[in-house]
Amino acid sequence: MLKALVLGGATGLLGQALVSVLRQSGAWQVETLGRKDFAIFEQEALATYLQQQKPDVIFNTIAYTQVDDAEDHAEQALNVNASFPAMLSRLLCKTSCFLVHYSTDFVFGRDSQTLPLTEEDQPNPESIYGKTKLAGEEHIFRILPQQAAILRTAWLFGPGKKNFISTILQHARQKKHLTIVADQCGCPTYTLDLARWSAIVATKRAHGLFHAVNAGQASWFQFAAKAIEIANIDCLVEPITSDQWPQKAKRPKYSVLSTEKLQKLLGNTCQIRPWEQALTEYLTK
Repeated sequence: MLKALVLGGATGLLGQALVSVLRQSGAWQVETLGRKDFAIFEQEALATYLQQQKPDVIFNTIAYTQVDDAEDHAEQALNVNASFPAMLSRLLCKTSCFLVHYSTDFVFGRDSQTLPLTEEDQPNPESIYGKTKLAGEEHIFRILPQQAAILRTAWLFGPGKKNFISTILQHARQKKHLTIVADQCGCPTYTLDLARWSAIVATKRAHGLFHAVNAGQASWFQFAAKAIEIANIDCLVEPITSDQWPQKAKRPKYSVLSTEKLQKLLGNTCQIRPWEQALTEYLTK
């Protein structure tokens, strides 16, 4: 049985999904560690903990994800998204432990793009969040080139914690009319699916960079409208432009990620399903 340590696994949206999937598989012994119960950013304390626990795989879901807030708290975002992954990598480089780390579609910018982005496409982040996440990627691959997998993902939804879909449905039940941005296009991703792919990546110790999102693409407007339709809520949803909903951090206009590389690794036994199918499962289970 492999031993997994899920950083952020007790309270995080993705962390909780990872814990659930790994434990249900019966192939993993799972421990969690987070900021609320441990001085996780203190190198000596973390080093001692890892020496005692000796995990086979660490899944790092800890991140500074408040995208707009990061514009005003760049140092905090840098510490969590870049400095911490670097420290963790240094602690693991003399061990056999494999690291699975999560990054974001925000490493791409607002360039004119019409084809899904591959792992070979050049990042061009325009937000503090995106820049710090890209820096985290670079640190990991510099320190642990053969011992880490980075999964870039996007638009997470799933059980256990507030997310875009739960927020939209709450508003839809309270109001008869919503306006949602329709000119940003990306890939909704179900946390339980991402957790299943992550387990396979970890079991195979498949090092490198992978794009990990559900199949298909959507605008935020389409994503929200589909959820309201599935939930059968009487609410009119209308599209607006990004200019009509100004936000502090610049968002990619098109950040659809190609999952061809990940699908080859997963093989025929685990197909990456459309986001609509995953969303239906999430809302009807």
